[in-house]
Amino acid sequence: MLVRQVLFLFGVGFSVANAKVILELLQWRRRRRAALLTWPAAKPPFYGVSLALGVVLGLLLAFKAFVQHRPPEQLFGEAMMFVYYGYLTPMSARITRGFYAEGVWADSGFMPWSRIAAVSWQEGRRVSLMLISRGRNTARRLVVPAPFYGQARRVLRDKVKTHDIHIGGAGLDLGSRDEADAV
Repeated sequence: MLVRQVLFLFGVGFSVANAKVILELLQWRRRRRAALLTWPAAKPPFYGVSLALGVVLGLLLAFKAFVQHRPPEQLFGEAMMFVYYGYLTPMSARITRGFYAEGVWADSGFMPWSRIAAVSWQEGRRVSLMLISRGRNTARRLVVPAPFYGQARRVLRDKVKTHDIHIGGAGLDLGSRDEADAV
């Protein structure tokens, strides 16, 4: 009985995660028509393990449903985990990162232009754009492939010139710096 209750709780948690990923996929589908500069996302860490887990959960689900003849309510937890690892993880890896008309799709999600208070480039082994949120203590990272670096800087500069991004509100702003120089 305890195992069923724990699996049910996992099912509830994974159904929330599934809803979140589905919402992101729908938002990306709507926004991709207005892409300014995008590139394929790198595969997430342990991507292969996630896919293997999806296969194992699919086999477990089939075994419980067709061999053990378990009722659907007992399969809820495994089904939600299967949907997440077997379908939504590979589908979310297709979301292209980069710049859209409404904002930036970073590695950890979307940030509208109006929420960006500051930007910072980190140049090392990989070039990353750090986006600092206005009004929240959050930052999002966008790994920019080397061939897109110059274009990415141009898009940001254009967005500052059109006042889609207002750099300020993060750190000490003495008003003596041009916003376009921050990009």
